[in-house]
Amino acid sequence: MGTPEHIYWLIAIAIGYLAGSIPFGLLLAKATGQGDIRDIGSGSIGATNVLRTGRKDIAALTVLLDASKAGLTGLLIGLWLGGAFGYIAATAALVGHCYPVWLKFKGGKGVATFFG
Repeated sequence: MGTPEHIYWLIAIAIGYLAGSIPFGLLLAKATGQGDIRDIGSGSIGATNVLRTGRKDIAALTVLLDASKAGLTGLLIGLWLGGAFGYIAATAALVGHCYPVWLKFKGGKGVATFFG
């Protein structure tokens, strides 16, 4: 008797959401001494707001990492559990980026994560 399919859906959603909710823009800005980027510009944690700090390198890294939230998570879950579950994980990563549990559900706009 195999594992019920609904367990795979829950795994894909949970891993995708948690991966997506990592606030890379906020973490990178704080790690490089830029402070809390939610206090400037749009108040978002995304790359555009990171760019407002003047650090193009950190903004570019934020775009790359935010895109990888959905792209890499979707790819890995898809390889592990199957293609449909990869798409679900990628979608959950987008939701996690926009509504991260760690930041009281106030995240980025999801542009880079969507393209990932």
